[in-house]
Amino acid sequence: MTLRTFLAQLIAFLSIAVAVPASAGTHEAVQTTWRLLDYIAVDYTEAVSGGEVTNELEYAEMQEFSASVVERTSALPANSAQAQLIADARALVRLISAKAEPAVVARHARGLASELITAYPVPLAPEAVPDLARGAALYARNCASCHGESGGGAGPAAEGLDPPPIAFDDVARARERSAFALYQVIGQGLEGTAMPGFSDLPAEDRWSLAYYSGSIAFPEVERGRRIWNDEPAIRARIPDLAALSGLTPAALGEAIGTERADAVMAYLRTHPEAVAIDTTGSLALARERLQQSLAAYEAGNKTEARELALSAYLDGFEPLEAVLSTRDADLLASVEIGMAELRAAISRGDPVAAVAEKVNALDVLFYRAEAVLAPDNASAMSAFLGAFAILLREGLEALLIVIAMIAFLRKAERTEVMPFVHSGWLLALAAGALTWVVATYLIGVSGAGRELVEGFGSIFAALVLLSIGIWMHGKSQAGEWQRYIQKTMRHALSRRSAWFLFGLAFLVVYREVFETILFFAALWTQGHTDAILAGAASAIVLLALIAWAMLRYSHRLPIGAFFAYSSVLIGFLAVVLAGKGISGLQEAGLLGITPLPNLPRIPILGITPALEPVAAQIFMLALIALGYWRNKMKGMQSGLRKPVDCARGAEKQYDR
Repeated sequence: MTLRTFLAQLIAFLSIAVAVPASAGTHEAVQTTWRLLDYIAVDYTEAVSGGEVTNELEYAEMQEFSASVVERTSALPANSAQAQLIADARALVRLISAKAEPAVVARHARGLASELITAYPVPLAPEAVPDLARGAALYARNCASCHGESGGGAGPAAEGLDPPPIAFDDVARARERSAFALYQVIGQGLEGTAMPGFSDLPAEDRWSLAYYSGSIAFPEVERGRRIWNDEPAIRARIPDLAALSGLTPAALGEAIGTERADAVMAYLRTHPEAVAIDTTGSLALARERLQQSLAAYEAGNKTEARELALSAYLDGFEPLEAVLSTRDADLLASVEIGMAELRAAISRGDPVAAVAEKVNALDVLFYRAEAVLAPDNASAMSAFLGAFAILLREGLEALLIVIAMIAFLRKAERTEVMPFVHSGWLLALAAGALTWVVATYLIGVSGAGRELVEGFGSIFAALVLLSIGIWMHGKSQAGEWQRYIQKTMRHALSRRSAWFLFGLAFLVVYREVFETILFFAALWTQGHTDAILAGAASAIVLLALIAWAMLRYSHRLPIGAFFAYSSVLIGFLAVVLAGKGISGLQEAGLLGITPLPNLPRIPILGITPALEPVAAQIFMLALIALGYWRNKMKGMQSGLRKPVDCARGAEKQYDR
């Protein structure tokens, strides 16, 4: 190889190298050039219309700025993209000289700005979510004197300024501005105007101010919220803060329509947290944790492997259960069984190859789940059914217990104790709302923490219901129940017992509210807000009808029959909660798990395909059977069993 050939190849290699990142010294020059291009794209429309100059001063400014763009791109560090940038900058000069249509010039300027950032990368997005409240305060302190309190450009200090301050409420011009453009102007000021730079402000403050000022022209926040939540395709266009910060409403309007784009940008600029990346509750996180678990197991760290496998389920997969259950319940069951079997294999110390096989099988299931959970597969009907099923399922358990207590107090003619029960479930609702606020805005609630709350809450409630159910069954066996009511009920329902009922009402309702909040949080991210609200409202109506029917017909039941039926209902709920409690403690990693793959998963009955929760339910059934048998034997030995007609007569006498 000759020296000439070598040098030619070296030059060719260097000429096709990728664009190098901009150095710290280059950032300012790139940002200034980008800002000039953005200004041209926005303000050229004020200078030219229909091929004629409409404002000589503005037109002269456009000529000056475009020439400056050529000069500045030529002075940038050389790379493979610089020659094309210079050529495009000169083309922009020619377009302006030819008095081209504003739309053509704006499109060319935007394209050149995008190419510039690609060739010389500079930060385009805030490191943290902008604080709109902070932005409003900064605007009032630093900007309102010129731009006006409402952003109309007519502040007390605006008089005599040439050119006048920007009117942020000018929708046509606001459509052409990105948050990044505003951020640049805030930091560097604007040459040829009275606009100073606020480079002394921290970057996060400048971003907050940019988002606030960029939202002034767009008032339809609520409409934007509905569009954003209901249309996954739009969410896919704006996946993160970088995309949002560099996007103009005009560019978005070309894709989805101007009015809809204005509404979406109104929402996102006032709620930029909507596009902030959250790694909690994602299949990507679940897949990552599974691979980490396998690596730890291969390294011989069984404990770490088990914890990572548990995190894959609790922090990655479980938040998505509510949505997946409405779209593919069989796939949900397969994933849950697979995750349980993986944790069991790790606990048993199975060979690495066997554990790896289970991880790979779960990976396949996750890919299937990703396809099912894709935003394009979301529908209003699935959102409606999901919200309806979740609220009905979770609310029914709590409702049955609370209504049983209320009906019992009515039958016993102890209505003075009723406020304790009502206070319990009302406080549980308030605590649930507070939990949502804390978990959303203050601290994160870990997956294990959620399951521990649900697990221990369910077990405690099951034990309480067991004792109540056996007690009620015993009263249904007594032929002289009216004597019991008259003589002992006052002692049985002492103030201490009233507080006990308060605690039970609070516990059973808070447990269900806590779980409902978690499920609805996942469901809400799928969009179709109206359908979700309709589903929840329908479930509430049905629950109210069930409550009304139970109270109406329980009141008509003779008290002996009431005790008998209530004891069966409460015993059933105790069995259900026993299964859910043990399952929750398993999912939290507190108890081991022995999978039963052939057993169906029936959430409404608390049945989970694992030996431990099934054994707990069988044990609870045995305790209930033993208690009921003892009640029956005790009644027989006391000689209190009377003919049916006598019992009914006594009941009628008591009812009178």
